[in-house]
Amino acid sequence: MKLLISPASPYVRKVRVLIREAGREPEVEEQAVSTTALATDPAIPGMNPLGRIPVLVLDGGEAVVDSRVICRLLDARWGAGLYPEARLWEVLTLEALSDGMTDSALLMSYEVRLRPADRQWPEWIEAQWAKVARTLDALEAGWTERLEAPLDMGQVALACALGYLDFRHGGRRWREGRPRIAGWEAEMAQRPSLAATRPG
Repeated sequence: MKLLISPASPYVRKVRVLIREAGREPEVEEQAVSTTALATDPAIPGMNPLGRIPVLVLDGGEAVVDSRVICRLLDARWGAGLYPEARLWEVLTLEALSDGMTDSALLMSYEVRLRPADRQWPEWIEAQWAKVARTLDALEAGWTERLEAPLDMGQVALACALGYLDFRHGGRRWREGRPRIAGWEAEMAQRPSLAATRPG
């Protein structure tokens, strides 16, 4: 199998972490591509007409797109257990919340990194950050006990989302007022799969 990646992508990172947690690195060739929201790498559209990564190319040549779809496929194929049936809806909800934070954080990055300064929309940036902050507050208030469960894909997605906040929005100091999530993230960051895929 082949995985089209950009090491800085938090969505790509989710898949790379799963591969390492499953111990299947030799089975997946990583192919780095150079792509942005404005300029798609020529290698991508033939596999994913949306022009987005990650893209997993199976041995038969079929392309699988979207990090959540790729992660579900690999977890099912390898029996990695990161989508445990007994907690499936909880895991999927946490994954969706985490990916939603990542979506908003990416939109903030695009606004600053891809638009000329005189065309940036500060209110849009703050509206996206408000979504991130609300979600972090909700996780701090109601999810920390569930984060102590055995590793699952919701936790992986959250760790990748928080890593992206550090990577692109460190000045926002997301840890302030959220000691439980901050402590959990500090422990998760030590996992070899996450340490090996840290952007930057």
